[in-house]
Amino acid sequence: MEGGRRIRVAVVFGGRGPEHAISCLGGGNVLRVIDRDRYEVIPIGITTEGTWLQVADDPAKLAITGGELPTVASVAKPDAHVVPWAYQGDSAVVASAPGHIPHVLGDVDLVLPVLHGPYGEDGTIQGLLELAGVPYVGAGVLASAVSMDKEYMKLIFQARGLPVGPHVVVRDRDWPAPPLPGQGQPQVAARIEALGWPLFVKPARGGSSLGTSKASDPDQLAQAIALAREFDPKVLVEAAIEAREIEVAVLEGQGGAPPDTSLPGELRLAGGEEFYDFEAKYLDQASGMLIPAAIPAADTEQIRAMAAAAFDAVSAEGLARVDFFYTPDGQILVNEINTFPGMSPTSYFQKMWEATGLSFPEVIDRLLQTALARRPGLR
Repeated sequence: MEGGRRIRVAVVFGGRGPEHAISCLGGGNVLRVIDRDRYEVIPIGITTEGTWLQVADDPAKLAITGGELPTVASVAKPDAHVVPWAYQGDSAVVASAPGHIPHVLGDVDLVLPVLHGPYGEDGTIQGLLELAGVPYVGAGVLASAVSMDKEYMKLIFQARGLPVGPHVVVRDRDWPAPPLPGQGQPQVAARIEALGWPLFVKPARGGSSLGTSKASDPDQLAQAIALAREFDPKVLVEAAIEAREIEVAVLEGQGGAPPDTSLPGELRLAGGEEFYDFEAKYLDQASGMLIPAAIPAADTEQIRAMAAAAFDAVSAEGLARVDFFYTPDGQILVNEINTFPGMSPTSYFQKMWEATGLSFPEVIDRLLQTALARRPGLR
C-alpha cells in the first residue's frame, strides 16, 4: 500500500460467454473471501449482452438460490453506469463511481478477471488489459488463447512430450463435406469412426461441459456435432477412454520458482450421469471429488509433475487446473488445462488447495501479489 492506501482491485465477472452464471458464482466467492483490510474492491459485472456495469458488492446474491444460477442482473444497481471500456458510439459515457476513470478500466491497481470461456478466458480481455497497461491476474494472451482452444492446446502438449488421447478436429468445412478432388485424404467421418465407439463430442473452445455429449453411433454423432456447434463452430471429437478422472490445481511459483501443485483429486459421479456434465459439476449434490485421489504415491507424484509441465508448456501464469485420465493399467494422459478454473464455493480448485494446506483467502492473496509483482511489458 502506498501512503496507507489499500490496493485497488477490480473483480470482473459474468461475461458474454455461456459460462456467465458460473463466473458469477466465482465472482461472489472471491468477493466473499478477499481481504478487505488490504484490498479496496470494485466489483464489475459484464452482462450477457456485453455491457460493463459497476455492481453491488453483495456476495450473497451471487449464489445458487432455489436451484437458480445467478447472473450479473442479480447484483446490478438500478442506476448502474456503464463502465467506459469500449467505444460507445455517439452516446455519452459516464464514469462509474468511485470517480474519474482515466484509462480502460479506471484508476485501479489490478484486475482480477473471474471469467470463463470465450470473451474472457480466451485472451480477449487479457489483450485489452495489455493494451491499457493494467496489471491483471492469470495467464497472458497467448497462454489464454491456446489453452482455450483444445486443438492447439493438445498440439502444444504433444510437442512437449505430454501424452493426450486420440481425437479429431471438425471444422465447418469438414462436416459433412467430402475432401476436394485429388487430395487423397479420407473424409472426416472415416477418421472419426477410426477412433472407435463410443465417442465424446465437445466444443473446441468451451468449458463446464456445456455442449458436450456422448455418441455411440453415426446418428448420435451427427446430433452431438450439431449440439456442440451451438457453442462453437469448431468441434473436438475424442475417443472414449476407460479411465478415472484426476485433477490437479496449479499456482505460479513464487520468486521465479517452479509451479506449485496441489494434491490430486478424483472426480466421483453418484447421480447416474454417464460423464461429468454441467449438472454433475454444479447442480448434483451427490457428485463430488475424493481428495487426495486414491492412487499409488509414485503415480501421484508423476501426475503432479505432469501438471506443472502442462502449466509451463502453454506458458501459463497465476493459476490453472490440469485434468488427467488415469487408466486401469496406470497410464496417465493429459486431458486439458483450464487457465481460469471455477472459483465457486464448491469448486475443486479451491478444495484441492484447502486439502493441500492453503486456504482460499490465501490463494486469492497469492494470486493478487503474484500479479502485482510481475514486470510490465512482454510476458
